[in-house]
Amino acid sequence: MADTMQFEAAAFTALGTPREKVSLPQTTFDGTVNVPVMQQAVKAMLANQRQATAYTKTRSLVVGGNQKPWKQKGTGRARQGSTRAPNWPGGGTVFGPHGDRNYSQQVPKQVRQLARKSALNARARENAVLVIDRFTYDAPKTSQLHQLLARLGVAHQNVLILTDGVKPNVYLSGRNLPKVRVMPYSDASTYDLLWSDVVLVEASAIGQTLAPVAEKAVEKVKVKKAAAPKTPKARKAAETAKKATARKAAKKAPAKKAPAKKAAAKPAAKKAPAKKAAAPKKKGK
Repeated sequence: MADTMQFEAAAFTALGTPREKVSLPQTTFDGTVNVPVMQQAVKAMLANQRQATAYTKTRSLVVGGNQKPWKQKGTGRARQGSTRAPNWPGGGTVFGPHGDRNYSQQVPKQVRQLARKSALNARARENAVLVIDRFTYDAPKTSQLHQLLARLGVAHQNVLILTDGVKPNVYLSGRNLPKVRVMPYSDASTYDLLWSDVVLVEASAIGQTLAPVAEKAVEKVKVKKAAAPKTPKARKAAETAKKATARKAAKKAPAKKAPAKKAAAKPAAKKAPAKKAAAPKKKGK
């Protein structure tokens, strides 16, 4: 099934003018995506960048501790020979790193090629591969490259620009853009491709020849600044401010009186019949 897949990519000029779609070469873009191989290649690349400079001191390298802290017997405490022993605070470290560890990993050439091919196909499946007819920069111009990204709508995404061979003017134009990487098509690694959200490829780098198109002067596109991601402290501060404003609003709002409950009509208690007053006794004559 993978052999029959054919990908097409949107094509643009160096100024961002749309062109007809271009079919990607089937030798590379055949739909193969091998995730375990990509993971192995990225893991090896990141491991090979480690310098292994971590270093700890043993008890022989720590300064001090030449004198016995107290005499051997008679104090009631455990015998100690040095204050730089590993069981003492500030003492030496046992089995710590000494800067001699080798983190490098080797990946076979065919595995690296398959991983790179899988990364390119993964971006092609997401329609994240765009073709630029040619990069002809007479001099480095960051604003020109930034305007191209703005017209394509990828100014705030991680963009990988792959040129046909080394082009210093294009590299210098994108060097000052924090989310842009420029390199020759043959130098792109699996990590670079997976880092990117969008890949811009020069047409001649993938074997396509596009005829030049007459273009008019294009107006500048205003690029809005991307909102900076909030730190945990900023999020907490925003939440507390939100709660404070809600409390103030609740205090200002007049408290609604609860509707008085109608007293249930109690049945009138039956009055006991009043006792007749006893007649006063007559005094005897």
